[in-house]
Amino acid sequence: MPSALPIADPAPLDGLLPPSVVEGADSRNLGVYLHVPFCRVRCGYCDFNTYTAAEVRGVKQSDYASEAVAEVVLAGSVLAATGAPDRAASTVFFGGGTPTLLPADDLARMLGAVRDTFGLQPGAEVTTEANPDSVDAAYLERLAEAGFTRVSFGMQSAVPHVLATLERTHDPERIPHVVRWARDAGLQVSLDLIYGTPGESLDDWRASLDQALAQEPDHVSAYSLIVEPGTKMARQIKRGEVAEPDEDLQADMYELADSALAGAGYEWYEVSNWARDGRVSRHNLAYWQGHDWWGVGPGAHSHVGGVRWWNVKHPAAYADRMHAGVSPAAGRETLDAETREVERVLLATRVRGGLEIASLPAAARTAVAGLIADGLVEPAAALRGSIVLTLNGRLLADAVVRRLLD
Repeated sequence: MPSALPIADPAPLDGLLPPSVVEGADSRNLGVYLHVPFCRVRCGYCDFNTYTAAEVRGVKQSDYASEAVAEVVLAGSVLAATGAPDRAASTVFFGGGTPTLLPADDLARMLGAVRDTFGLQPGAEVTTEANPDSVDAAYLERLAEAGFTRVSFGMQSAVPHVLATLERTHDPERIPHVVRWARDAGLQVSLDLIYGTPGESLDDWRASLDQALAQEPDHVSAYSLIVEPGTKMARQIKRGEVAEPDEDLQADMYELADSALAGAGYEWYEVSNWARDGRVSRHNLAYWQGHDWWGVGPGAHSHVGGVRWWNVKHPAAYADRMHAGVSPAAGRETLDAETREVERVLLATRVRGGLEIASLPAAARTAVAGLIADGLVEPAAALRGSIVLTLNGRLLADAVVRRLLD
């Protein structure tokens, strides 16, 4: 969740949505994202809306669960007043920040509010992100008791000097322990990795992949490091203290990851995500498939029926809004037909399920033959009527989208 919020229309204090969001709602799933904005330390590469204790003096982490619960209740009231059909949440995702800096009972209480307000679909996916040094066996057992089904550990790397550059605080030797504790609690496990860190070699990346695969997780995310403007790392690069990420090396690292993961039985289902035995992240997939979600917390983004909005950023401003009983939304926009089509093409192209060629305008369909000839789209899938990226296509996904939209 980037720290900068877009500029758009003001959002009403009652949070009410236009009647247009009801159209087609029965065909869309509802997910809930709960943002916990607290971190023990701020990593130099991170551009998310997160805060250390020193940055939020006067804000009590112990009050946060109550504030988030208040927004969940508000969400239920807003959707009901809008005339949206009753929909139990199909997925719930706790992100941050470090959600597991809060007591497990706080996360359980927040999940309970979602259950009480919306209900949970049978087999609902409930995930929390966690730093490896922020949980123990008892904590994970409590989450499982509360109804959590997955935990996504921010492993990032198994190599100490890479973790040091990223300013990650955990000991890589702790990874096998937290994975075992999660499995013992009955939770599915995802490991998040970052590649392309300044100073990281291809051998370093191979070591991280080997360590991750040795844990036999259900799911792996691998993201290339992007240096965001305004971050500490961006300033370090500008001063020449660390090298800028090498895009060619990052491409080699992606190819190595895809080969290693495929060889271990993992199938890519989105450009940066792989799963085995069909254990995809249904919450993330819902974003790419254009479903609805309500984002709870400071800076959280929401999308319902073509209307997108985002909350005030700072935890103090968020707390003030919730205590006053008004919507925390800072701004919102209603997507026009052209924007929705661009986003549909952008998102559907990134997933293995692909983009229906027949759904594209004639001009875009004529580009498909060239994409096949350039080795960016799978020919067999195209014959079946879908655009599915090849390995090279995944490396050049943005270019594929541009050619489809030109």
